[in-house]
Amino acid sequence: MFSGALPGSPSPAQEAGKRLRFTNQRTGQGPFQNADRSRPPHMLLISADMVGPDLYHPSRPFSSHVQIPSIRSLMQDGVFFSNAFCTVPLCSPSRASYLTGRYSYVQGNSERAPEGLEAELRPDDTIFPEYLKAAGYITRQVGKCHVGEQKFIDAFGDNDQAWNRWSPPVFDDDDFLAYQRRMGVKPQKYSREIVFSMQDRKTPGNSVGGWVVQEDGKPFPLEAQYSYYLGQKAIATLENLVDNGDLEHQPLYLQLDIFDPHQPFSVPAGFEKRERELRKVITVPESWQAAKEHNFKRAPGEPEIVDIYRRYWGIYDPQKLIDYRVAYALQMEVVDRVIGMVLTKLKDLGLYDDMVIAFISDHGEMSGRRAIVDKGVYLYPDVVRVPFVLKPPAQMKRPQTKIASPVSLLDVSQSLLDFAGIQAEAKFDGVSLVPVIASGQGTEERTLLFFGGWHVGVNFDCGIQHRASDGRRYLYSYNCTSTVDELFDLDSVDAVNLVGDPRYAQVHNEMIRVLGAALQADPRWIGFWSEFRLAHFNDLPTSEGDMQMFAVSS
Repeated sequence: MFSGALPGSPSPAQEAGKRLRFTNQRTGQGPFQNADRSRPPHMLLISADMVGPDLYHPSRPFSSHVQIPSIRSLMQDGVFFSNAFCTVPLCSPSRASYLTGRYSYVQGNSERAPEGLEAELRPDDTIFPEYLKAAGYITRQVGKCHVGEQKFIDAFGDNDQAWNRWSPPVFDDDDFLAYQRRMGVKPQKYSREIVFSMQDRKTPGNSVGGWVVQEDGKPFPLEAQYSYYLGQKAIATLENLVDNGDLEHQPLYLQLDIFDPHQPFSVPAGFEKRERELRKVITVPESWQAAKEHNFKRAPGEPEIVDIYRRYWGIYDPQKLIDYRVAYALQMEVVDRVIGMVLTKLKDLGLYDDMVIAFISDHGEMSGRRAIVDKGVYLYPDVVRVPFVLKPPAQMKRPQTKIASPVSLLDVSQSLLDFAGIQAEAKFDGVSLVPVIASGQGTEERTLLFFGGWHVGVNFDCGIQHRASDGRRYLYSYNCTSTVDELFDLDSVDAVNLVGDPRYAQVHNEMIRVLGAALQADPRWIGFWSEFRLAHFNDLPTSEGDMQMFAVSS
C-alpha cells in the first residue's frame, strides 16, 4: 500500500534507514539502496507488442474509431505521456533498453542476427525486476521475453515460463493447448488469411495472419485466444497470491507481456460487427498512394533501407492493406479486452486503487505508411512513438492526466524503482517520472537518441527526437547505409521527409549539430560519431586533431 509520500523525496529518517544491498549478495552484483518504507506499493507492468499511434493517440483521427475503453480508463486514472518513445524500433533491443534502463548494445532480434551480433542480454546485466526481487518483492511474469531466458529466470524465478522468440507459441505451448482442450476448443486455423506478394507482384509472400476458426471450422472463441489465455494466467497468479495471504506480507511486481497486436493476427469470433464498422472508415495512407505513383520504387528523399522493406512486405494490393489495417485494429481491441479483464480482477480483489500500473508497447508500427507494415531498422515517427501510461496509487495527486513533454521507455525502470523506494547504484539513461507526475510538468529540454542495426536489412542508423528552435518536435535520422538523411515532423499523421525543403534547412542544420554533440559526448556512440563527423564535416563545428582515435592510457 502506498504511504502517500512522494517516492522521489524520502524523509531524513528514510535516508538514515538506507543501507547498501545487492541483487546478488554472493557476487555483489547490482548494488542498491532501499528506503525504509513499511508498505511499498504493488505494481503491474503491461506491455503490448508493436502498438502504433493510430490505435491510441488522440492526435490521430483514426484512434477515435478504435474501441479501447480499458486503456482509456487507465489514461484517466493515471497519466498519459503523449510524446513517449522507444530507443530502437525492434523487439529485443527495445525490451533490453527498458528492462535495464540503458541504451542497449543489443541491435537486432535473435532470429535474424548474424553470428557475433549480440541479440540477448548478458549474464552480468541487471534488469530492474531483479532489484525489486532483492528488495523483497514477489516477482512474477507472464508472456513474451525475447531478451534471453536467463535474465527472466534471475528476475522471476525458476518457474518462469517466458518464451524467448518473436512469435507466440500457439501450437507448441503445452499448457495453452491443455487450456484449449479443457474448453473443448480445437487449435486455430485461418478462415481468412492476409498474404502479401513477392516483389514480382505475383508470387505469394509474407503471411500476416488474419481471422481464425477452429480446425474443424467452428467459431474460435475469444476465450481460447492466446492473449486471453495470458490474461487468465495473470489472474490465476493474483488469485493464488491473495488466497495464500502472500500479499499481506510482501509487495507484488507482476509483468504481463502480451504479443498482440503484433502480426500474425489471430482475430477470433465475436468481432464481426466491429469489422464491418471499421471497414467503413479505414482507407490506405496517402504515403501508400505516393509509393504507388512511383511504381513502388525508391523515390527521391528515401534511403535504400525503405526500398528494402517495401520489397520485403510487397503491399501492392490496396484491399490487402485495408484488410491488414482492419485486423490490426481488431487485434488491439482484443488486447484491450484482456487488459480490462485483468483490471476488473484487481478491483474485485481490492488491489487496483493503491497499485502502480504501467502500460507500454516495445515499439510502434507503420500500418501501411510508405507501403510498409511492421517495423525495422529505420527511424520514422510511427515506429519510435509508443503508448506510455502510468497510474500511480490513488492517494498521489496528479495535477495533469496528460503530459506532452518527451519521455522514453528508458524511464520505466527508474519510475517503478522510485515508487518502490529503490535507488540503484548504477548508470542509467532513463529518469524517474514520479516527480513529473507529482508536479504535472516535465521538461522540453530533453534530447532522446534512437538507433538501429540488423533486421530484414542492415542499417546502423542513429537519430534524435528534439524540440527545435521553431518550437516544433522533430525526428532526425542519419542512415549509415545511405547518403539520404531524414527529418520528420513528429506531429504529422503521415510524415514525409523534410530534408531538401528549404523551409526546414535551418532545422536540419540544428538537428545535425544536436545529434553530433550527443554522439561525441558518449563513448558508447563512438562508432556512429566516427562516420557521422565525416559525412557532415561541413555542418559540424570544426575540431582539430587526428581522426584515427589512437588509444591513450589515462
